[in-house]
Order: sequence, then structure tokens, then C-alpha cells
Amino acid sequence: MHRLKRAAFLYRYAYSAPCRGYVESKTSSHVFETFSYHQCFRNGYTFFARDQSSMIPDRRFFVTEQYNPFQEIRVTPHLKCARGLSGVAATASGELTSGNTPGSVSHPAAARDGLFSNLRFYSRCYWELAKARLSLLVVSTAAAGYVMGSGSVIDLYGLSYTCLGTFFVAAAANTINQVLEVENDALMKRTSRRPLPSGRIGIEHAMALAAATSISGVALLASQVNCVAAGLGAINLVLYTLVYTPLKQIHPINTSVGAVVGAIPPLLGWAGAVGEVSMGGWVLASILYFWQIPHFMAIAHLCRQDYAAGGFKMLSTEDASGRLTALAAMRNCAYLMPLGYVAYKCGLTTEWFGVETAVLSAAMGATAVLFYQKSSNEGARKLFRASLLYLPVLLTAMLFHRHPNENVDRSKVESHVRNLSNMSFLEDDMEKDFSDTDMLEERVKAVQMKQTSRPPAAFFSVAPFPFLPVPDFSSSKGYSGYSD
Repeated sequence: MHRLKRAAFLYRYAYSAPCRGYVESKTSSHVFETFSYHQCFRNGYTFFARDQSSMIPDRRFFVTEQYNPFQEIRVTPHLKCARGLSGVAATASGELTSGNTPGSVSHPAAARDGLFSNLRFYSRCYWELAKARLSLLVVSTAAAGYVMGSGSVIDLYGLSYTCLGTFFVAAAANTINQVLEVENDALMKRTSRRPLPSGRIGIEHAMALAAATSISGVALLASQVNCVAAGLGAINLVLYTLVYTPLKQIHPINTSVGAVVGAIPPLLGWAGAVGEVSMGGWVLASILYFWQIPHFMAIAHLCRQDYAAGGFKMLSTEDASGRLTALAAMRNCAYLMPLGYVAYKCGLTTEWFGVETAVLSAAMGATAVLFYQKSSNEGARKLFRASLLYLPVLLTAMLFHRHPNENVDRSKVESHVRNLSNMSFLEDDMEKDFSDTDMLEERVKAVQMKQTSRPPAAFFSVAPFPFLPVPDFSSSKGYSGYSD
């Protein structure tokens, strides 16, 4: 019964690549084999099960061999006691057999379970490498920029491709960031369980994912949206990976550079709809820039010990009192207040959006003031929650109060008129060609008529008798006699 519980635990809580090892307790050691690593897998060699189940208390799992996920999955006789779980027994040779079929026959259900387990494992790793929730937040800001830049009719086709290309570029940037910071992440409690520091996936595999998503994202934006949006996506990718990521270990100004990276997606969406970078896009980018500073300052204060352990230079790691961090958050909350009115003056929204932006910014600024008065984790946590609530409410209000972009509508009308005028010019040219052809045909017919209007005797009255007067055939009625 004890072995059956152990096999049930391994079968239930495993999810990644197949591995073989043994379980060591206070009294004895038991060999085990499972299709995957446990969720608590940490350093590639050991993991603990006490946190997840009480079936095997005070046991340590030692991984001695890892299978290739793409090879055939086999189970040794050590799990023969678990045949009641899956209806599968194991022969002495280690091959899977059905419980009702004698002999050594490969069981397709086990291979299918192993394939599904590998798919779940890699999907989870890709999800974490891409920081999918953060990437979806970036996509939402780009989509808002596209809608704000559109006219009275929103091109859903272009919006979809803009969102998909932005997601690919953001996923590539996040993956490359984790590749470059794998050693730092291993030292931080908050990031040590990511796929690369935990050893669940290799750096080469992660770089292949980053290359595929970056090329796909930029190519998709260039081919289906426009070159301006593709250029902004490529610039943001380079700025995030080659400037912001190394700067995190050099100077606290990295927060401002990271805010620039986060401000580009709404500008990208605007450029995807308009085809250029204009004033409305810069207003949206400014809103995202000043929002990120309070948001990141709250995170930096809450995780300041982790950042210090990872070797990152943040303002919070050099600000023991926390007042400078809170002051930076307060200052940028104040910068947010008039941006709603600026959006109204630029014709992006109604005047109500200016009022709502001022109220929302004042509310988030109040939490920053509380954080400044008492620089504690509780104050930073309130500011963090307020910043999380601020952005979706602001974007919703902006889309609700938006004005259609008249420049886009005007350009569409001008393009339509230009196409119609080109068609009219083409029709005029065709009519001119037709008239020229008609005139040519009339001339040919006139020449033919002149030639056929001569009497047969006229062709012989000149050459044989040069002393006779030349007959006049100018009349179309035919021969009219000799001229004097």
C-alpha cells in the first residue's frame, strides 16, 4: 500500500520531462521512475515533496537519469505496483504491456500521455519565457493606440495584425531579457523558479524561441501593417535588450529607460492606424511613460532586497529610507494630471476625459503621498495596487470618450477622390484614343473612296497621251471632264 501511494503521488504531481531516480527516507531507499519532474524542481538535481503532499513526509528525491522527451517512454518493473492506476503493467524487460494482454507489447496510451506531458511542459516554459501576461498588457496598450488613431471606421484586419505582431516582439524581448539575466535571476527569490534559472529549459532553446518570435513579429508588422510600425517594433526590441537590460546593473536611470520602452507600444499602434508618428501618438506615449514610474517604484521598493541580491542598481536599493522612491512616484503622478486635457486639446477625446484623468491621477497620487509619509511595504503595496487599477480604467475612459481621427478620414476621402479622378482621366484618354482612331478610319475611307472614284479610262489617258490635259478627279462624284 505504501508503494501504491508513492506511485500515485508521482503520477499525479509530475508534469515535465521523464526522469528516473530514488526516494530516500529515514529508514530505507526506494527506486522510482516517473514521467516528469515535480513542480518544486529547483536546481536540476533535487527537489522536495513535503510542500505538496503528506504521503511521503521527509523524503528527498534524487534524479539520477533524465530521458529524452522525444524517445519512446518506458517504465521499469519498479512501477508494477501502480497497474491499478492506469491499467498498465510492466514486463521484466521494462516495456509497457496491457493488464489484460500477456506478453511484451508497447502500450500507445503511455506514449500519448508522455507526448501530452511534454507539450504541457514546453507550453508552460514558453509562457513563462514570454512573460505572457506582461506581453498581453503591452498588446492592450498598442491596441488602444490603434483604435485612437483610427477614423470613424476601425480596420479590424489591421488591428489584429498589429496586436499579433506586437505580442511576438514583446515575447522575444522578454525571452532575450531572461537569457541575459539568467545568473542574476538565479540569485533572486522572486525569479529563481523561472525556466532558465531552474534548468527546465536550455539557453539555446530559449534563444531559438526569441529568434523565431522576433523575426515573425517584425515581418508581420512590415508586411501586414506598415513599415513605420515595424520600425518602432524593431527599435523597441533593441532598446529593451541591448540598452535597458545591461543598464539595470549599471545605474538606477534604467527605470526611466524602461519606461520609454513601455511607452512605445501605444505609439506603435497609432502609427499602425495612421501610417506616421504624429502628435496624438506622442500624447498616448506620454501617458504610458509617466504611469510606469509610480508602478515600477512601488515594485522596486517591495523587491529591493531581491534586487540587491541579484546585483541590480535600482533607486530603492540606494534609498534606505524610501522617501526618494516615493518622491519620484509623487512627481510622475502630478505629471499625469494635465495629460487628459492635452488629449482633449489635440482632438483625441472629449473634455470629460480631461476631468477623469485628473481625478484618477489625483487618487493614485494620494497613495504616493501616503507612501512618502510612511515609507513602508504597506504603502508601496497600496501604490502598486492603485497603479494596476489606474491603467485599465484610464484606457477604457479614453476609448469611451474618443473622437475619430479626422486626418485619417480626410486622407481616405482624398484617396478615394484621387482614385475617381484617375479613373476619369483614364476614361478621357480612352475617349481621345477612340476619337483619334475614328478620325484615322475616316481618312482611310476617304482615300479609298478617292481611289475608287476614278473611271477606268483615266488610268490610260495620261501615260499613253502625254500631250492631253490631265483630267480632274477632285470631285467625289466621279469623272467630271477635263479642266481648262
